[in-house]
Amino acid sequence: MKLPYLILDVFTQNPLQGNALAVVPKADGLLDGEMQAIAREFNLSETVFLCKPQRERNSASVRIFTPYEELPFAGHPTVGAAVVLGLQNKVSALRIEEKVGLVTALFERTDRRRGEARFALPKLPVRIADLADRLALAQALGIEVEDIGCDMFKPAVFSAGVTFHLVPVRNADVLRRVSANRTAWNEVFHHDHHSAYVFTLTPDEPDNDIAARMFGMGLGEDPGTGSAAAALIGLLAEQEAGSGQFDRVLRQGVEMGRPCRIALQFRKQDDALTHGAIGGHAVVVAEGVLDLDE
Repeated sequence: MKLPYLILDVFTQNPLQGNALAVVPKADGLLDGEMQAIAREFNLSETVFLCKPQRERNSASVRIFTPYEELPFAGHPTVGAAVVLGLQNKVSALRIEEKVGLVTALFERTDRRRGEARFALPKLPVRIADLADRLALAQALGIEVEDIGCDMFKPAVFSAGVTFHLVPVRNADVLRRVSANRTAWNEVFHHDHHSAYVFTLTPDEPDNDIAARMFGMGLGEDPGTGSAAAALIGLLAEQEAGSGQFDRVLRQGVEMGRPCRIALQFRKQDDALTHGAIGGHAVVVAEGVLDLDE
């Protein structure tokens, strides 16, 4: 069995930056265990498998695997899948079936191997719990207690399909100094995947509004995490009063040398969150064939 594959860098227009993603475009017929084994072989944060959609009007059915498990939803695989489908099918609107639900995306081609995709969140973020123990958070992140918190933001747990512990810190210098303490990690960040999304506001940085780092999910640090950015929309929306549309740009991965730019958008009506979306660029950096013949 021979399967073509693509490697993309997502949340960037520049090769060898952003968050790398493997895409297997013709994955029909693969068993779940085979998909998991292939994702483990690529050993990237996620691998996407594109299959024929269950409904004819949709663009594709997408399966998303880390090296260790399948995910119902993830942001950078969704952006990457949308860019691949947009480039291959020369379409600007996509309907993608994921385990979390139907994802609608808009695609804009830049050139033969680059494009930008933005998609509406299939599930709006919801607050799961507070995170009140600042001392434990500080110890797990290797920072001081007074470094926890930014502006009006307080630590909390949110999910837009995947659960994240959202931890605001005082400024970008503190964010740079974060160092995961694995001894206390799972006890402090005990929801689901034990993932912490540490963020701060960046009023002194002209190209973005927010900076973030993501730790957990068995990946160490991840350079660009769309599902965490989607969860963060829930916390951001809580601090915006009234109705209207809000747009933010988030940077992630800078501390790893893999800078990512993630566009966030949300709308509120009568103080309730009614819409959320994330987006970014992606570039194809490699093509190849998996040779699985024995």
